Amino acid sequence: MALEHAAPDRRGRYSGLLGICSPLSQILANAVLLTLAGLLSAEQFESFGWRIPFLMSFVLVLVAIFIRLKVDETPAFVALKQTPVKKQRSPLKAALGSHRKAIVRLMFFFCSPAALFYLIVIFTLSYLTKHLGLSQSLGFSALMVANLCAIVGALAGGYLSDRWGRRKALMLGSIMTLAIMLVYFPILDTRNTFAIMAIMGLFLGFTQFQSGIQPVAFAEAFPTQVRYSGSALAYTGANLLVGGPMPMVAVWLMSQSGNSPWPLVGLCAVINLVSLAMIAIGPETRGVDLDRVTETAPASPRNLSTPTLVEQP
Repeated sequence: MALEHAAPDRRGRYSGLLGICSPLSQILANAVLLTLAGLLSAEQFESFGWRIPFLMSFVLVLVAIFIRLKVDETPAFVALKQTPVKKQRSPLKAALGSHRKAIVRLMFFFCSPAALFYLIVIFTLSYLTKHLGLSQSLGFSALMVANLCAIVGALAGGYLSDRWGRRKALMLGSIMTLAIMLVYFPILDTRNTFAIMAIMGLFLGFTQFQSGIQPVAFAEAFPTQVRYSGSALAYTGANLLVGGPMPMVAVWLMSQSGNSPWPLVGLCAVINLVSLAMIAIGPETRGVDLDRVTETAPASPRNLSTPTLVEQP
């Protein structure tokens, strides 16, 4: 919705704003927990304090509902409603039927940012405290710094994708995460506070650099009638396939390799290379018409007679 409201030359910037949501939410959540920990005793926090963040989240739900009710339908959706098309009861089936190659390509592209995000924000904290014996306060502080860098990375990715195009910007982010990955664990192993914060900031920053481009890259890959379904399938598929399981896989690989991180690095490198390949073979989509209902195809009797499928609103 945000991207369909954006001007064509500013979609990347809007996309970058969407990309800051995850790191910003983690910063706000940690800030609330630190505040409660400072104001309440341990007994008070265990008794009722831990419920306060959950109650506060209901306020955000109400704010989200209010915003949605006040936002107009996008120009692309209005144009779709004015187009004579045949409605489809199964939009997921329609998306898989006509755009499965794009869905699979985008899913394998996003497997790398999804996997690296969970590797950094979940597994790294365990690695620092349990494997290296560092304090939890240092781990959380490093994670806060990394999330601040992630906000900058998402905004930069969106901005540069408007300047350079989606493919060039994504390839830069993917190459950088591949390079950083090779030195990530050796730098963590130094136990130097500044070095740990710097490498975590760079790693999560360039990971979120790609996530800042992901919304616009996904939106521009599909016509209006399957845009939401196609994007959701690719995004959810990447998180289910690789992102969510990554912390558990990382722990298992460490246990099987005598606490050596290199098998994990090898796995992440393969995932990153597959992602980079998917970016390289994909088309450049900057500036495409988001109001389009069907992909451009040569005129033929079949094209003129076959109705276009559209999602039920």
